[in-house]
Order: sequence, then C-alpha cells, then structure tokens
Amino acid sequence: MVFVWSQVLFVKFLFLYSLFSFTFTTSLPQIQPKCHQYESHALLQFKEGFVINKIASDKLLGYPKTASWNSSTDCCSWDGIKCHEHTGHVIHIDLSSSQLYGRMDANSSLFRLVHLRVLDLSDNDFNYSQIPSKIGKLSQLKFLNLSRSLFSGEIPPQVSQLSKLLSLDLVGFMATDNLLQLKLSSLKSIIQNSTKLETLFLSYVTISSTLPDTLANLTSLKKLTLHNSELYGEFPVGVFHLPNLEYLDLRYNPNLNGSLPEFQSSSLTKLLLDKTGFYGTLPISIGRLGSLISLSIPDCHFFGYIPSSLANLTQLTGINLNNNKFKGDPSASLANLTKLTILSVALNEFTIETISWVGRLSSLIGLDISSVKIGSDIPLSFANLTQLQFLSAKNSNIKGEIPSWIMNLTNLVVLNLGFNSLHGKLELDTFLKLKKLLFLNLAFNKLSLYSGKSSSHRTDSQIQILQLDSCNLVEIPTFIRDMVDLEFLMLPNNNITSIPNWLWKKESLQGFVVNHNSLTGEINPSICNLKSLTELDLSFNNLSGNVPSCLGNFSKSLESLDLKGNKLSGLIPQTYMIGNSLQKIDLSNNNIHGRLPMALINNRRLEFFDISYNNINDSFPFWMGELPELKVLSLSNNKFHGDIRCSSNMTCTFPKLHIIDLSHNEFSGSFPLEMIQRWKTMKTTNISQLEYRSYWKSNNAGLYYTMEDKFYSFTMSNKGLAMVYNHLQNFYRLIAIDISSNKISGEIPQVIGELKGLVLLNLSNNHLIGSIPSSLGKLSNLEALDLSRNSLSGKIPQQLAEITFLAFLNVSFNNLTGPIPQNNQFSTFKSDSFEGNQGLCGDQLLKKCKDHARPSTSNNDNDSGSFFEIDWKIVLIGYGGGLVAGVALGNSYFLQPKCHQYESHALLQFKEGFVINNLASDDLLGYPKTSSWNSSTDCCSWDGIKCHKHTDHVIHINLSSSQLYGTMDANSSLFRLVHLRVLDLSDNNFNYSKIPTKIGELSQLKFLNLSLNLFSGEIPRQVSQLSKLLSLDLGFRAIVRPKVGVFHLPNLELLDLRYNPNLNGRLPEFESSSLTELALGGTGFSGTLPVSIGKVSSLIVLGIPDCRFFGFIPSSLGNLTQLEQISLKNNKFRGDPSASLANLTKLSLLNVGFNEFTIETFSWVDKLSSLFALDISHYLSQISRN
Repeated sequence: MVFVWSQVLFVKFLFLYSLFSFTFTTSLPQIQPKCHQYESHALLQFKEGFVINKIASDKLLGYPKTASWNSSTDCCSWDGIKCHEHTGHVIHIDLSSSQLYGRMDANSSLFRLVHLRVLDLSDNDFNYSQIPSKIGKLSQLKFLNLSRSLFSGEIPPQVSQLSKLLSLDLVGFMATDNLLQLKLSSLKSIIQNSTKLETLFLSYVTISSTLPDTLANLTSLKKLTLHNSELYGEFPVGVFHLPNLEYLDLRYNPNLNGSLPEFQSSSLTKLLLDKTGFYGTLPISIGRLGSLISLSIPDCHFFGYIPSSLANLTQLTGINLNNNKFKGDPSASLANLTKLTILSVALNEFTIETISWVGRLSSLIGLDISSVKIGSDIPLSFANLTQLQFLSAKNSNIKGEIPSWIMNLTNLVVLNLGFNSLHGKLELDTFLKLKKLLFLNLAFNKLSLYSGKSSSHRTDSQIQILQLDSCNLVEIPTFIRDMVDLEFLMLPNNNITSIPNWLWKKESLQGFVVNHNSLTGEINPSICNLKSLTELDLSFNNLSGNVPSCLGNFSKSLESLDLKGNKLSGLIPQTYMIGNSLQKIDLSNNNIHGRLPMALINNRRLEFFDISYNNINDSFPFWMGELPELKVLSLSNNKFHGDIRCSSNMTCTFPKLHIIDLSHNEFSGSFPLEMIQRWKTMKTTNISQLEYRSYWKSNNAGLYYTMEDKFYSFTMSNKGLAMVYNHLQNFYRLIAIDISSNKISGEIPQVIGELKGLVLLNLSNNHLIGSIPSSLGKLSNLEALDLSRNSLSGKIPQQLAEITFLAFLNVSFNNLTGPIPQNNQFSTFKSDSFEGNQGLCGDQLLKKCKDHARPSTSNNDNDSGSFFEIDWKIVLIGYGGGLVAGVALGNSYFLQPKCHQYESHALLQFKEGFVINNLASDDLLGYPKTSSWNSSTDCCSWDGIKCHKHTDHVIHINLSSSQLYGTMDANSSLFRLVHLRVLDLSDNNFNYSKIPTKIGELSQLKFLNLSLNLFSGEIPRQVSQLSKLLSLDLGFRAIVRPKVGVFHLPNLELLDLRYNPNLNGRLPEFESSSLTELALGGTGFSGTLPVSIGKVSSLIVLGIPDCRFFGFIPSSLGNLTQLEQISLKNNKFRGDPSASLANLTKLSLLNVGFNEFTIETFSWVDKLSSLFALDISHYLSQISRN
C-alpha cells in the first residue's frame, strides 16, 4: 500500500467560491417593506415541499432557515429573504445550507416570484430532481446558485433566457459522478444571451464537447470554473485575454488541449490546469501576470525550462508543477518568491545542483520535492522552514542521516521521506515530539529503527498513518501501542515474526498491512476485535493453522482481505455479514480445503476473488454469477470437478466478469456454451464499462488529504509466462478466459467469436475436438491464443491471420492439417507454436506444402487504412511477440527452476541502480516489474525473469515499460548474466547513458531490445560480437551512430533503428544474410541503396521512410521475392522503380509516396494481387496523364 499526497488544503491556499450578498441600507430611517400576500403564500408552499434533514447540507454551520417562516409574520423578515425597499417584492432568497431534503416540483411555487434577483439554493439535497424548465421565468435574476444540491439530468435550455445574469453557479456534487449535463447548444445560448456574466461556475457538470470560441466574448467575465466537465479539443485561446478574468479553473479535463499564449498585462490571480492536456513551454511573457497568486499545472504535458521571468511574479503564494517534463535548474526562477506557501516541483526532469535555496522561502507551508534527484543530505537551510506543515521528499535520492533539527519543525503534519538512501540508527519515539504529525513515511530506506525507552510523549501522539515498509524491523515497535489515533499501519517487507497481543486492542485501526514478513504460528482470532478495519493484508508470511472463522463477519467496513502465500489450512470462513463492504478476497497459495461457502453470495460488492493453489474440492460455483460487481474469479490449481454449467433455476450472468481462471482442475463435460453467451462485459470494448470501481480512498489528515491505493495483485499465464499484475486495475482492458489443463470435451463453439473484448484465451491441455472456429478471427483485441494439447483437426483458419495484435499463438500437439497461414502475424511465429501436428506444413516447420496451395494474403482491409500512420508498428508488435514467447501455457509439468545465488545478487544490484518513475515509460500499461524482486524469493519467480528449465541460469529478462529511471553503469552487474538469451529493456529512461561495451560479453543473446530508452552515443562495436543475435531493436531515440558490423551479424533476422533522427550512416555492401526485417524509418541514413541489397534474399520487410536516401532503385531489389512490405516514402529516390518492384508478387504493403520518381505507368501495380495497402501519393498527376 502506498500513500500519496493528493491535495493540500490551507487557509491561504483554499479555493472557495464567493457567495454574493447585498445589504441595502440608508443613512435615514425608512419604512420597512411589507411582503405581498401571494409571495408569502408561494414561499410557504415551497417550504411545505421539503423536510429538514441535517445530513442534507455539508456545511457544518448550516441551519434550517425556513424554520422561521410562518404565516403570522411578514415574509420580508424571514431568514434568507430580502424584499425591495420600495415595492416590497421578494427579490432575494438565500437558502444555502438550509438542510432541505426533497424533490423539486417542476411547477414549484418558487417560480411565481418573478421579481427575484438573487436565488441561492446551494448545499441542500434535492434528491436527484431535475432543474425545472420554469427557471426561465425568473427573468430578473442576476445571481443564480444551485450548486452542490444533488440536482441531476440535463440543465434546461431555459437557463439561457436569464439575460440579466451576472453570476451562474451550477457546480455539481464532487463526491458522485457528474449528475448534471449541459448541451453545447445550451452553453452557446447562455454565452450569447447572458453577455454580462461575471461568474460562470460549471465544475462537475458534464459538457462533453469542445468549448465554443464565443466564450471569449464574455468581456465582463471574472471567474470561470469548468473543473471535471469532460471537455475535449482545443481550448479557445481568446479566453486567456479576457480583460477582467481573475480566476480560471479547467482542472481534471484530461482531453482538453491547449498551450499558454503570449500574455499581456492581466488581472489573472489564479490559473488552475491540473490534469489537462495542456502542453508546450511556459512562455516568457508569463512574467507579465503581476497579479498571479496561484499557478497550478500538475499532471499536464508541459516541458522545457522554467523561464526566469517567473521570478517577477512576487505575489505568488502557490506553485504546483508536479508531473510534467520540465528540465534544467528552476532555482533562479523560484528562489526569490518569498511569499510562497505552497511549492510542488515533484516528478519532473529537473537537474538541481542544490536545493538549499528552498530554505529562504520561510513562509512555506507545503513542500513537495519528490523524485527531484537531490543526491545529498537534507539541507540545513530547511531548518528555517518553521511554518512547514507538509514535507514530501519521496524518491529523491536523499542520503545521510535524518537530522535531529527536523524535530524542531513542530508544525509538521505530513512527513514523507520514503524511497531514499537514508541510513543510521533511529529511535522512533523521537517523532513523537512532533505533536501535530499525522502522517509519517520512512519506507524503503536503509534505516535501523528501534523503539526508545521513554514514554513521556506517547499519549500526545496524533499520528494516524505510519508507513515503515522495508525498515529492517524484527518486531512491531512498542511505541505504537499508545498511539490512540493510529488508523493505518503499513509494515511490509520487514522481518517481523509475531504480532503482539496489545495490537488487537487498537480499535481505531483501519488498515493493517504486514505482508512479506516472517510471521509464524496461527492467526489470533482476537484480530476480529479490530472492528474498524477496511484492509487486512497478512500475505506472504509463514502463517499456519485455520483461517479464523470470524474473518467473514466481524466488520461491515472490511473491504480487502489478503492472506495469500501462507500455509493456512482448514475451511474458508463460512459466514459473511449481509451488507458488508468486501471488495477483495485473496486466499490463494495456501492449503485450504473443503467447499466454497454459499454465504459468499452476501458479498454484493465483491470484485476480486482468488482461491487458486489450494485444495478446494467442489463443483463449479455457478451461484457466484449473481454477484453484481465480480470482475476477477480465479479457481485454478484446485480439485474442482464436474461440468462448468449453470443451474436450471439461475441465470449465471456474471455481469461484470473480466477474468476467469479455471485452469488446472478436474472440470469435465462440454464447453460451457450457454454460460459464456451471458458474459456481456467480455463482449464490449467500451472503457466506461470495463473500468474497475474507484480504488482510491481519501483519508482526512486535518488540512491534508492522502490517498490510499487499493490495487489488486493477480498472477495468471500470459503468452506462455506466469505474469504478475501488481496493479490489476490499470489493466482494465485485460479480458481473459483460462480453462486449460482440465478434461473439457466437445467442440469449441463459433459463438466464442462474440466475446470481442477477449485479450487472452487459453483452452490448452483438454479433450477438445473438431476444427478451430473461424469466428476467432473476429477477436480483434486478442493477444494470446493457446489451443495446444487437444485433439483439434482440420486447417488453421485463415481468419486468425487477421488478428492484428496476436503476439502469442500455440496450436501444438493437435491433429491439424494443411498449410500454416504465412501472412501478417503468422510469419513471426516459430516452429514450437505448431509442432506435434503431423499434417501441418509451412515455412515455420521447414516442411514444404506439396499438396496444398499456399494461403493467399487476406483481402480484408479493415486495418489497412492505419498502416501508413503507424508505420510498421503492426509488423513489429507481432514480430516481438512471436519471437519472445516461451513455454506453452499447458507445460506445467516441469520442475520449477531455482535461481543461482550469484545471478540473484546481480539482478538485485542492477535494481538498486535505478529508481521507479512513472514518467520513465510511455506505455500506459507499464508497471515497475522490479518491485517484486527481493532476496527472500527465488529470482526465477520474479516478474520479467525466466530461467533455463534444466540449468536454472537466468536466460530471459523482460523489463520493458518498467518505469526505470537512472544511468546505466558501464560495469553493470547485468553483464555478469552470461547465459542470457533475451534482454528487453525497452521503454525506460536511462538518462542519455551510453550503451555499455560489456554488452558484448552476453555472447548467448538472441534477442536484444533497447528501444525507447534515451540511450545516447554510438552502438558499441562489441554488439557486432553477438553472433547469435536474431533480433536487434534500437529504435525510437536510442542511439546516434551505428557500427557497420551490426549489419553483418550472421544470424540477425530483425534490425530496428527507427526514429533516431540523429542516427547517420549508409547501408553497407551486403553478403548473403539472414535478415528478414530492416527498419530505419525516421533516421539520418543516406546514400544510395547498394546493388548488393539483392543478396538479402530472406528479406520480408524493408522500411526506410523519412530518411535521406537518393538515386535509383537497383534492379537487384527485384531478386527479393520474399518481400511483403516496402516503405520508401519521403526520400529522394528517382527514376522509374517499376523494373525493381513489378515482380514482387508477395507484396501486401507498398509505399513509394513523396519521392522524385518519374513513373510512366502504374499498370504494373495490377500484378501485385496481394496488396492491401498502397501509397503512391505525389504521383497523381502522373497517373492522370497515363
């Protein structure tokens, strides 16, 4: 569990919406107005429509204003009512925070008060009523506030009839999904008619469109908030230039794009763009915003240097630049902003020589320098920050000891020093001197923590959240005993052996996490005294004995129960409280037996249930299909038996099922046709229907809020590997069925093709017969398909070759016959995908097809339109998947390898050289694979690691998209792993390191991928020593200059150097070569194509677009009869290429656009009957002449 600072709220930095009130007084006494009888009656009638409910208003100082309303008094004297001083008409109603509860009548008497100028109904509960269309009758309204009142539905267009409005506040209720919707047409009408608007608040209102440019016509506008309104498209830049604009809030619209303009002098005081798509650099002219108080632009796409002109903004009190790609040293821009109370510069690419200048900012209340690479002790100047309440320096490479003077920062509420290199002995009691401290994180340092002897401060502690992961603890510190306010205690990755009895008395405890420790013995049933627990994690210990039966019903608040990876036995808890909050139950990897209790059906919020690797003996729990939220069901590696079917009196819809793993059991009978037809979620690709329930929980820590992540961890087979998904919610598109290693018989039904969301399908090692259904070709998202070890017959359907993302295929050991499809992804799969089928033939098996016509390339052009946009990515995704995929999913009968100690040590040493930074990888599905690496487990089981099944040596490392950030050491311990065959470090950030020359020592390498990594410099000549290389991928910003020897590697099949614009070179004179794919697009390669390219007879893909090649296409290119894809676009080739290309009849993709060819006729293209993508852009005039 990790806690992160979500939002810091201070009195000086609080974003409040202003309420408008008016007092009408004169210096001379006047006669008080008297209420009109019909208006008094209308107000009383309105009052009667609601009841008073204290929880209907959030404001603590709210009270029922209508309680003073009665017919015996003048309505002008009623609380919240004001009348016109001359006419006596009601002109002002303020019922904000009046604890009103009920539904708003569409014909409410309120709308008879046609003289109203001010109507404020904010902070009440109108129970999801719609805003009545009759609101448009209040034509005199100047101020309308219906915010935070649980209105729902479409905002009526009649609001736009209120042409005199100065202020419109319809802000939704932030604790729910957006309830109100505003059509673009209505928004345009409001802008057109209410031209005097000064305040427009539409946060938490779904607009779901672009913003009209006419918004810039509201020249009186002072405040505009569109927070979380599902906006998209380009933000109208004219809004920034509105002459009176003071407050602009566009936060949490991730698809709203734009860049900051050149500013002139402006009245802007607050600019809030958090989590939007805004991009670009900060303009120097930002220094002209002399009134700016708050600049908040975290989680955007800004980059470049912080302009020194920012130092001119001396009124700034708050700056948040978190999680962008700013670089350089910002100290010159920030060091003299002495009014700053909030400074957040975390998660950027700053190179800061010293951070000591922060000590000058003595007014700071909140400071976040997380992931700013300090590389030194905590500066002494920080001792001047005596007002500091929030300090986060997580993952900042801080060294040395925690200084004693930090205890003088007595206002600290949050102190987060996790993931650094702090060391030394530290008495935990010392922190009790910080009387206001609520949150303390010292996780993952090199500290030796111990409890002190003094107890004089203990009863004063207010600590609510304590995170001590990996702090070398051997026991739970005793000073915790008297922390009466402690709510969350995180102690993972220590060496704690027992839990003291006093802990069971801590009734305030909500989260107790002690996973990856050395706990032994039984779980004490007294744990059920902790009635407030929301999360209990005792996973990966050595606990034994029975699971306490009370764990199912001791608390309505428990959301997550994780006991996996122990030695627990006995039964699953048999009773579960109706109305409980359980979302996750993980009891996997234990020795639990018996049956699944039917009482699990009481867990109506359950999303995740994993009982894999136990001894459960039961039939298929069809009744779990009635759980409305269940997304993950894993029953693998047990003794389940019988048919997978539904009882006749139940529907078994499993309405939200994403993943079902029934592998390695004793299920029998036919394929569960009727049941899978009901799995609706597996038929959709709609993101909103696939996302998991919100798994962030806010914890109030005084003026601060932390967010508790409740990620699910799940292990399943994927592409032949056991994959650990530590943050499963990030993989919400992962739709998977695994029924492998059972006794399922019969045919695979065609209807399985209706499950269009499927990503993984594993039916291996069963008794399936019949043909492979062609409908599988409809599964456009499928990445892994395993049908091995069955009795399937017939041909492999050509339709499977049309699955663009298929990266792993295994149909081995069946009775299949006929030719293997050769086009698209199939050309990348190796022989082990097809072995054990005597009747199959094709290039993959080195068995020519004598009696069968080779399957032609599909004419289906569903995906062809995007080919030239993605420029070879389709081909290379398949290539990597086909090459790297390992042991078949069904091959579980080999003994698991055990890691060599020196290799384990080398891997851990490599891990220590890098930090995890979620900006270091571009892939949104990337995650830190090295987080599972620790010395207490076998390295062969680590995420991304595979060992040889006989020698146990590490042979495969896949750390692609692992969010690694740091410099690659020239003598990295990685190069001691001399048995490596596969090394994939792609999509990380190695901070412009050079590729170490010692890479040449990995002489067994067959697959090397260093793409998307910010390596720099030359490819070392030692790479040309890797004589066994089959695939070399250095694409996307990897390197500068290649060595010619790379082209002559004797076994090289794939060479990818794409998108290295500073990579220069020429193609060498080729000899006979095994090269099948050459990708140089977007590089600086130049010169002519050598005649000897015709010797590369195995070439299938030639991609050299956007380079600097010139000259004629050599006729020898026509010798490359295996070529299927050629892209020559955007070079300076000339002449007529027809003689070189016309006889390449296997071509499916041809791109010759934007060159200097002089082509007399294109009729020769007709011979290329396999083409499904053709780009001859720039030659239309030549076509018209011919």
